[in-house]
Amino acid sequence: MPHTPSAWKRLRKAEKRRRQNRAMAKKIKLQRRDVADTLSTITSSKTAIATAKPDADTTKTKADLDAATAKAPADLKATQAMLDRAATKGYIHPNKAARLKSRLVKKARAVAK
Repeated sequence: MPHTPSAWKRLRKAEKRRRQNRAMAKKIKLQRRDVADTLSTITSSKTAIATAKPDADTTKTKADLDAATAKAPADLKATQAMLDRAATKGYIHPNKAARLKSRLVKKARAVAK
């Protein structure tokens, strides 16, 4: 345990920063997971529609595909903004933010084909 007042203050500040960093990391992780779910929904819906038999009812699948396709650009933009903000604030390294954004766009383009 700290002995001096300045060491106690450093401990308090470190704890506060740790809580902030953990909260932001969790927000980023959840946002990235939402985008991944949206992209996987698009992929699975396209696959289901392509492999469906001609007499099968695909209206629900098409509705899911339309909803996910409409939601994807906004999710991507929000995720990129969140990563940029986290890098600017120092929660994550700027190169990590760039790498994650690059991979995200790569996946989105692969799904869009």
